Amino acid sequence: MRTDFLPFSKPSISEAEIAAVAEVLRSGWITTGPNCSAFEEDFQNYCRAAGAVALSSATAGMHLALKAYGIGPGDEVITPSLTWVSTVNLITLAGATPVFADIDKDTLMVSADTVSPLLSARTKLIIPVHFAGAALELDPLRELASENGIPLLEDAAHAAGTEYRGKKIGASGSAIFSFHPIKNMTCGEGGMFLADDAGLLEQIRRLKFHGLGVDAFDRNVQGRAPQAEVLEPGYKYNLTDIAAVLGRGQLARLDSFIERRTLLAEHYLELLAEIDEIAPLRPPAYPQRHAWHLFIVRLKNAKNAAERQDFMEALKKRNIGTGLHFKAVHEQKFYRETLKLKPGFLPATEWNSARICSLPLFPDMELGDVDDVINAIKEVLV
Repeated sequence: MRTDFLPFSKPSISEAEIAAVAEVLRSGWITTGPNCSAFEEDFQNYCRAAGAVALSSATAGMHLALKAYGIGPGDEVITPSLTWVSTVNLITLAGATPVFADIDKDTLMVSADTVSPLLSARTKLIIPVHFAGAALELDPLRELASENGIPLLEDAAHAAGTEYRGKKIGASGSAIFSFHPIKNMTCGEGGMFLADDAGLLEQIRRLKFHGLGVDAFDRNVQGRAPQAEVLEPGYKYNLTDIAAVLGRGQLARLDSFIERRTLLAEHYLELLAEIDEIAPLRPPAYPQRHAWHLFIVRLKNAKNAAERQDFMEALKKRNIGTGLHFKAVHEQKFYRETLKLKPGFLPATEWNSARICSLPLFPDMELGDVDDVINAIKEVLV
């Protein structure tokens, strides 16, 4: 058994990145400033996107997007239930109704086939989720959305560096990224909104800083323009330069992070082929670059979530950390009591919600760490 604890995730922060943050702290300009502007440009160029807005979190981006799209009472928003609760919380707080699309049982992602039957005259937005670093099958979803005149907003919180059919996620359409500490790259906390709609980008940029007609950091005056006017009520979701400079350093290393994650994931897949009780996710068959944000498995023989919890606790006793991504939103207490969806309504979602488990995966791991995880799993399942 391991003598030290192996967490399921750990950010990889270099000494150069630490020094860059210290330099910002000494600069006298620590809030939104030149590094935030440069981070937007860097990420936009990396994804080959039309425009980018840096934000304090991906949740902030989702809030602003719902506001920009005019989502409110009487509207329906289609999204999966197997996702982080923030999206559904924000839909609910806007007064709209979340409509849950089921997922593919082995990729955990929605498709045009699962979304299409849910469309109605009240559908005002579709929010599919790129999951665990894999890419959605976007083309059919985009075609479905376009044919029905409904915006498509990609939840790309798991997809920094992911590619779909030769293009980075975010290169076209609208997408929101997360830089939380467990993600492929981090700002500590932060997010990025990418879009090819200039008007939408302008509104997101305005809403993220009080509704002012200029950004918190105006590139032309190297500060805040004193004549800035409030054009509409807005929020305060701007990213600081402290966070942005860390993000710039992380972005420069993102491809190397993904290469390392891929090596570790492939080792996992090779070793897990020997364990019948464990089912890894199935990488999509269409052309893509998997960023391996998470390494998720399912306990095929678990009868319920309690057995999965016992499995995770047994690994913890062997110094192996795990995560849960995610418990289905409609099974959370508030939504269970308010939406009252009958069990079996989302069969693939519910089967996975009771059985998924995220194993350790981060760039500073060694192949021997993967061996330790697999050996611990074998001990637990004996």
